[in-house]
Amino acid sequence: MKKSINSKWLLLSAALPFVLVSCSKSHDNIPVTSHHIITIENVLKSQPLVESGTFQQPGMLIQPGDSSSITFSAAKGEAITFATMYGWSNDLFFAPANPGIQVYDASGNPIQGDVSSQIKLWDNGTRINQKPGSTVNHPGTAETKPQNIVEVNGTDAQGNTYLPASSLMKANLKYDGNSMFTLTLKNISGGTTNETPFSPGVWAVSYIVGNNLLNSDPIYTEGKPTANGLTKISEMGDNSELNSYLSSITGIFTPLSPILVVVYNGISNPIYTVGQNDAGHGLKALAQKGDASGLADYLKTVKGVKNVYVLPAANSKVLLPVINGQAGSSVSQQISVAPGDKVAVATMYGFSNDWFFATKGEIDATQASDISSQVGLFDDGTAVNQFPGAGVTQFNLAGTPLTESKPIAAVPNPNSFTTLPDISNIINVTIR
Repeated sequence: MKKSINSKWLLLSAALPFVLVSCSKSHDNIPVTSHHIITIENVLKSQPLVESGTFQQPGMLIQPGDSSSITFSAAKGEAITFATMYGWSNDLFFAPANPGIQVYDASGNPIQGDVSSQIKLWDNGTRINQKPGSTVNHPGTAETKPQNIVEVNGTDAQGNTYLPASSLMKANLKYDGNSMFTLTLKNISGGTTNETPFSPGVWAVSYIVGNNLLNSDPIYTEGKPTANGLTKISEMGDNSELNSYLSSITGIFTPLSPILVVVYNGISNPIYTVGQNDAGHGLKALAQKGDASGLADYLKTVKGVKNVYVLPAANSKVLLPVINGQAGSSVSQQISVAPGDKVAVATMYGFSNDWFFATKGEIDATQASDISSQVGLFDDGTAVNQFPGAGVTQFNLAGTPLTESKPIAAVPNPNSFTTLPDISNIINVTIR
């Protein structure tokens, strides 16, 4: 069941420590020929899950003694959840208690080792339970009135008995470095009174924003009816429908930092140069922390720069994406421009290590048009990259970026972590 996140987005202004400034620079005796308004909007249709997927090939059961693994990325506070069928039952499934298995301790250190104690056995509530075992009839007798999902703690509603889930499934968590983990699920039910195969399953990781997960129960909700395809896993071991649902709510969520706008004339784009290392004038702070103040102060001293603005969004300071259909944030600024003036824009991809959006080439500041197609996404080369929105060293996820030194470069898409929407579907820039 898709969970609303409208109640959480207002926490972003406190959670994302972007620094706010507004400044301008002007020169006397420069004829002003026209006034234009530049508007920047976060148009990203955000999703609550940063990652999701399946484990074990369709039709291939995880038999006693067998294992299956999930590899994923996570930031501090994010958790891994999953579901797989107790195969020799009518409609039971294994899953962690919501929101899932925490993968970092309170200090931000990765957790490793046996996490089996966090796995529970659940009754989907759609079938009358027979005695578990190889003779269970599938699908069995439907409940006259479907019941809510409940934990099976020793016995089910029909009085059948079960060992603790941790006696049937061993879950081991391994840290692979750079915010990546592997969770291995092993079937240890062989020889027990509850021997059973496990089905192919699904898994998910939710974004965390302002210390709150955007979807803390994407697979099931205890005490509520089953939904979104979980029944097919719990009754038949078919993970396809629930995987399709989870995929539909998996994608990108990111705010944009207060927008840097520069009007200049007679020089090249003063914000950045592709192929060169960060020049140390403040772009690093913008790309890593969303703090444009230092770069704005520097640009005011550059010959050929006419005006500099840093534009925070109202209320939230950062530009929020589209959330559950509610329009994303936007900012606007009137600029005074003369023939030959150019305009440049830059803002941080908030849930990254050091990615920033910026206009490419020379853009005529006097021409009224949509210039979104002239915006690119760049890697500042000053911090080690991690999965966007799931990196423990990402500044806006309470981390400290790990230093590296590489030339500024365009971020490839797809990249080694994910596939991003077209940039014009993330940020919209217009001059009118």
